[in-house]
Parts: sequence; C-alpha cells; structure tokens
Amino acid sequence: MKRATLFSSALTVFATAALSAISQVAWAGQAPGPASAPDIAISHHDRVYAAEQFSNTVSVTDPADNKLVGVIRLGDPSPGNFSPLYKGQVLVHGMGFSPDHRTIAVVSIGSNSVSFIDTQTNTVKHVTYVGRAPHEAFFTPDGNEVWVTVRGENYVSVLDGHTFEEKTRVITPAGPGMQISSPDGKYGYICSSFNPEVDVISVADHKLVGKVTQVSPFCPNIAATPDGKQVWFTLKDTGKTQVFDARSPFATLKVLDTGPITNHVNIVHNANGTFAYVTVGGLNQVKVFRTDDFSQVATIPVGKLPHGIWPSGDGSRVYVGLENADALTAIDTLTNKVIATVPIGQAPQAVTYVPNAVPEGDGTQNTQPLGLAGETTHLSMVPVGASPATDSAPTSVALFDQGLLQVLQASATGLQPKTPYVLGLSDNADGSGNIESLARFMTNPAGSAIVNAIGQIRQVVVPGTNTAGDKRRYLVIAPQVSGKPGAPVQVQAL
Repeated sequence: MKRATLFSSALTVFATAALSAISQVAWAGQAPGPASAPDIAISHHDRVYAAEQFSNTVSVTDPADNKLVGVIRLGDPSPGNFSPLYKGQVLVHGMGFSPDHRTIAVVSIGSNSVSFIDTQTNTVKHVTYVGRAPHEAFFTPDGNEVWVTVRGENYVSVLDGHTFEEKTRVITPAGPGMQISSPDGKYGYICSSFNPEVDVISVADHKLVGKVTQVSPFCPNIAATPDGKQVWFTLKDTGKTQVFDARSPFATLKVLDTGPITNHVNIVHNANGTFAYVTVGGLNQVKVFRTDDFSQVATIPVGKLPHGIWPSGDGSRVYVGLENADALTAIDTLTNKVIATVPIGQAPQAVTYVPNAVPEGDGTQNTQPLGLAGETTHLSMVPVGASPATDSAPTSVALFDQGLLQVLQASATGLQPKTPYVLGLSDNADGSGNIESLARFMTNPAGSAIVNAIGQIRQVVVPGTNTAGDKRRYLVIAPQVSGKPGAPVQVQAL
C-alpha cells in the first residue's frame, strides 16, 4: 500500500505540473484582450478581416486553411463613387471588433462612416456617420462603447456599443490617430496624427488623466500589451516605434528606430515570451521585438508595403496586410517564417483576426468573389543607373484597376528627407526628355512618402497595354526645382 500511495502521489504531482503547464499556455491571452483571457485555437470558425481602401471592400479569410471566403462590398470603385447620388462607402480603411466577436466596426475615411457588420452573416446591420475623416474605431473591453478617432477634426466620437449612436465626445489635440483601451478597461490611449501627444483618458468618466510626448507628430497605430504594463505606438513620419508605461505617470520606456514607413504594431504572446510585431513599409519587413528588454529578435521579409497586423487567438500566427501587393500574409510566430499568402482586395489597411467569428455554418453568406477588387498591376522604381537585378528597388508602385481608370499608389523610399519631389511620366526609360507631372509630394523625415494619383496610367506605362498610336511613357521621381521637375533620381524598372 505504501508503494501504491507513493505512486499515486507521484501521479498527482505529475498531473498537477502538467495541468499547470497547460494552463500557462491556454491562458496566455492575446491582444486586445487581457493576459487572463484563454487562448483560442485556430479553427474554421475564425476569420481574418482586412479593410481595402481602393476596392472599398472587406476581405474575409478562413485562417484554418488560409483561403479567401470572399469580400464584403461596402462601396464602388472610382469613378462611380464620384457621383452626387452615390450611397456606398469610400476609402474603407480602419477596423475593430466587439468583445463578443460578433461585430466588426469598419471605418471609411472618405464617407465619414463606421459600418457595423455581423460576423456570422457578413451583413451591414448599422452605419453611423461621424465627423470628417475618421481613422480607426474600437470597442471598449466591456463592449459598452465604441471609440472612433475623428482624425480630420479634434475629438474621439464615443458611440453606444449597442445602439451605435454617438453619446459623447472626447476632445483631443487636432488629428487623433487611433485609440486602444487598457485590457482592464480603465484607460483609453489616444495617439495623434498631427500633434506630438498621446492622451490618456479615464474610460469611466471620459476625463484626461495623463499625457505622453510623442517624439514626432504622426502616429497611425497603437497597441496595449495583454499584461496591462506597456503601450506601443508607431510614428510613420520618422520611422520610429515608441513604448510607454501603461500605468500612471505613463513614462516613456523606449524609442526604437524601426525604419521608413513604419505602419502598425501589435502584440503576441507565445511559448517564447511576449513580442511586439511592427510592419515597416519602406523595407517591406516585419520586425519583432521582445517586450521585456526591447531587443530585436527577428526581421521577416513579407512583401510590398506591409500595413495592418493582428495575432491569431492563440498567438501562434500573425496576419499582415500587404498594401501594395493586394495580399494577406500569415506568419508562424514560433519560427517567424511566412507560411501562407492569400490574394485579397486592393490596398489593405487595417487587419483584424476575430476568433470564433462564425459559430456555425460556413460563413459565406453575403460575400462576393474577388473580381475587380483583385485586379492590380505592380511595378517598381530604382535609382537612376541602377540594375534591378542587382539593386533592391526602394519604391514599389501599384496601379489599382477601377475599370478604365487606375489609382496609382507609390511607396517611395530612398529619397532626401523633407524634400519636395515630383512623380511623373518621362518620354524615355532613363528619365531623360520631357517630364509630365502626375503628383507632387514632400518626403517625411525618413526620406519616404506614400504618393497617390488617378488616371489612365497603366495604358501608357505598362508594355502591351498601350492604345494604338499612343507613345510609351515611363514613371520617374525627380526633385522639384523652382516648381518644376529636375533631373530624375528614380526611374521605372524595366
């Protein structure tokens, strides 16, 4: 009996240790939830959503097999959306989801709207119109409010989380970029796109309780760690990522140089620890940092202009929207390797992963095939005299088809900081000859810029698509000299 008792005790100890180990993994918690929340294993009930700015769609992807379910069309492509009788949404951009995982909130910048979509049926159940140029929207952890940063003005529109109607406003410096709540729901952290200040707001009474100085003005994205200890935010103008203490007095902990066109950041907890994943468009990489000592542990090549990023419900993957590649990339967070790439709509911006979004059925209702939303031409630009075969292309160009027209978007890097440039069409491949201006732009302090134009551009710059009799032209970037294009510094790769 004594041996049996010892054996039984040993089994009890082993079982207790095993359950403890399991519980540590199963109760890790992923952003935006708390560390105490259970991990949710990847399944066909989960969905990855991406807000696609130029096709005005939301793509719906099943992460269990990394296949596109379809797109939810919120608006029409250009020039149909120029009509005074147009009723759809324009520039579909930001995205958040409710704590019960049954609703996604999709922000459209051009139509000043937040569309609330049922995740089970993919139907729009309500549209709330807010102030000028909203950017992002997210529910508070209790689900009772939705905070919408109205970047074109100076406030956060606080909506009722059940009726979706505005109940109050939180006044901020001009241009609030994004907000996220602390996992316990105590604070709302609001970074700015126009002023170097993060405001910390008490969620209970909507009062200002703290401020954090941003090291530069333009913050597009912010994330809180599930343990409630840190807040990370990106600075797109200077290519930095800043970290501050999530608790009063909200002191800055670290400023990291992450690279030109630093876009979004999100937090992942897995067996190796807790990490911040940062998308860097100018380098076409995702950089991974530890949250304990801020050391960089990985650099992951992902494709052209990575933008939104979100972890799976168990932290085993992160999903990244590739803005200039019309794709969604899945990364294994234990190996930090790309494991899948899914074609989606045009110019994905925000990305969210919603565990158990579809409790039953296949969740394909009210989605459409990709269609025109998947039609894009991809080009690149290189320094004058460089060989595309041996030199990396610093500027990627996407021509998003809108029917007869295309929206051009160039992710320009490798230029002089804070300098005026022209994106134009040259008569000759080497940039010589007459240059016709398409867009003028100013680079940020990191020597980068996102440049947009619209027109029948593909028809003149892509071989084989020229209309009979039309002369072939070539994309160039040149500095502005006395208001006119100077000698080109980058030319279209052939």
